Amino acid sequence: MTFQPGSDLSGEEVQERVDDAIENNHIVLFMKGNRLMPQCGYSMKAVEHIGQYEDEFETIDVLPALDHYRAALEDHSGWETIPQTYVDGEFVGGSDILEELDERGELEETLAGN
Repeated sequence: MTFQPGSDLSGEEVQERVDDAIENNHIVLFMKGNRLMPQCGYSMKAVEHIGQYEDEFETIDVLPALDHYRAALEDHSGWETIPQTYVDGEFVGGSDILEELDERGELEETLAGN
């Protein structure tokens, strides 16, 4: 999936993209920027934590329609903060939660979907 910067997405289009990404990817990270060029420190930390254990995961850049992405993600997680990580359709958390899971030795298992 590729979302072009500067695209003029409606709230409904973003909601559909969020729903599809969560449903059809083992791991999906909604972040500012992309895996190769994170645009905030929290997004970079989330990519680093996931990348320690998983080579393949989807990233979605929320910047082209940030307010719509915040609203759509809040519908799924109850949180409007970015980044957000989902594994097998379930909300895991942001970079702080990923860090906490990693410190407890639970992140690899969480990302595996166990």
